[in-house]
This record gives sequence, structure tokens and C-alpha cells, in this order.
Amino acid sequence: MTSELQISVELPAWLAQINHQPPEVANEEAAMQLLLQIVQRNVADGGGPFAAAVLDPQGRLLSIAANRVVQLHSSLWHAEMLALLLAQRRIAEHQLGAIGACTLVSSCEPCAMCLGAIPFAGIRRLVCAARGEDAEAIGFDEGCKPPDWQAGLHSRGISIRTDLLREPARQLLLDYREQGGVIYAAPSG
Repeated sequence: MTSELQISVELPAWLAQINHQPPEVANEEAAMQLLLQIVQRNVADGGGPFAAAVLDPQGRLLSIAANRVVQLHSSLWHAEMLALLLAQRRIAEHQLGAIGACTLVSSCEPCAMCLGAIPFAGIRRLVCAARGEDAEAIGFDEGCKPPDWQAGLHSRGISIRTDLLREPARQLLLDYREQGGVIYAAPSG
């Protein structure tokens, strides 16, 4: 006997609308600028200070996500994980590489969990704004991430661009802390 368990991810209406009709972005910088706006909107909506998107091989937005850990009561719903899930659902493939070289654009370098998901999802390029150390500086725990994590991705054929609009992304993290935002992944003793 089998039983069915359904898991749904509730996105706020504004984020669902953006995914329903993704805007056009001219390049990675434009995608990152959009993500920084998403971070601001998500924080105003009670969410975490992170956003991510998946670009298809032509640079079009496949998905846009924001951190929903607190709202959805699950440590899994980091922005990168949601962006990957939404993109995979959109193309009906577990491997994004099935449609060519896709890019994950993130407002911050990935934590240990999101780092592990990148190659498994078939991502071929990673673009980040803030650094992991910027997230840690406001109290987030990035997990057991190898110090040579970039080399690990490079060895799998994944190219990386870091520090794209780092300062405005870092400032959004600092603003989040200043506003008393929930630090839900704080280091444990």
C-alpha cells in the first residue's frame, strides 16, 4: 500500500507573479540588480535577505526566488534551492543541463547546502554578489563549506563569477540586521 504525500511551496503573490511573467534581463548584472530589488521586497514581506534566479542558456529568466525559510517553516527553502526547484519544474526536468548551460545568479555566495545542490541540478555557471563572509558577519552560519569550494565547482566544469554588485548586496545584509531581521541559521555551539 502506498500513500501520497504532497508538499507545496507557497510563494507570496508578488513573487508568483514575477515567475509567471519573468521580466527580460539584458545580462548578468541586470539579473543581479533585479535580485537585489527582490531581496528588498522579500525583507519588507518578512522574508530573509537572499534572492536567486536561474537563467536559461540564452540568458532568459527561468525562475526567480527569495528566501522563505521562516515563512514556510523549513530550513530547505533558501533562495537558491527554491530557484532551482522552480526552474526544474518549469522545464519538467531534474537536470537543468537538459536544455543547455544554465546559470544560477544569487545575491550571496551559496551556503554548504546550496553549494551541494548546484552540480546536482546541472548548473554550469554561478554568479554571486555578497560573499559568504558577509552573511556570516551579520550572524548567519554558512555551514561546513570547504575553503576551496570554488575549485570544487571548477573541477566539475562550473564557471564562477563573484563580487558582482557585492557592496549593495552586502549593505542589504547589514540593513537586514539593523532592522532586527531573524537570523535563522545562527552558528550552534
